Amino acid sequence: FSSRRAPMTDLIPPWPLLSAFVAASVVLALTPGPGVLYVVTRSLLQGRRCGLVSVAGVALGNLGNAFAASVGLAALFAVSSLAFSVVKFGGALYLIHLGVRMLRSPPPPPALAAAPPAAVPLAGVLREGLVVALLNPKTTLFFAAFLPQFLDPGQPGMPQALALGALFVAIAAVTDSAYALAAGAVARALRHRRARRLGSRIGGGVFIGLGVFTALSGPRGD
Repeated sequence: FSSRRAPMTDLIPPWPLLSAFVAASVVLALTPGPGVLYVVTRSLLQGRRCGLVSVAGVALGNLGNAFAASVGLAALFAVSSLAFSVVKFGGALYLIHLGVRMLRSPPPPPALAAAPPAAVPLAGVLREGLVVALLNPKTTLFFAAFLPQFLDPGQPGMPQALALGALFVAIAAVTDSAYALAAGAVARALRHRRARRLGSRIGGGVFIGLGVFTALSGPRGD
């Protein structure tokens, strides 16, 4: 990558190529992954407010992955199976931990069956979304594989990658917010005691399944 500075307008590709990037980003962002499923589960169980906070956490984690890809961490993951495995299994264990904790949560008392979900610390929701996104090294590898197709080799690479990575994260945040709002709209149906308990079991199963999938998937998996 060159070290000379580039004007802000040179950090993004010209419109025909930029439109292709935006279209591909929308399709990829709409494809459910760990971040999307985390957002949907949070929205279903705790409402749209928690869902939108989880969107912010996932977006911050994705920004971290975009930055990591820009400074070459993706290259380390590509050549070092140990580095990739450590981060991947750390993320898998964290997802399984979230699922087990959700499965072990006690059912709400009958008197609270029709009440809104109990308030949860939003800082914790934000942190969990951040960790779920950060501990997914495949996101870093995705940025490393996807972004170079839209970079101008005649311009500094790192600023371009950061700009396009931030644009992708912004697009993903919009689509994740749509998922959160849609899931939050049906969260009221889960306020029944049995439905809420079933929702916790399903949510816990989703997180455990995501953890197992993350642990078993290869470096090139989606």
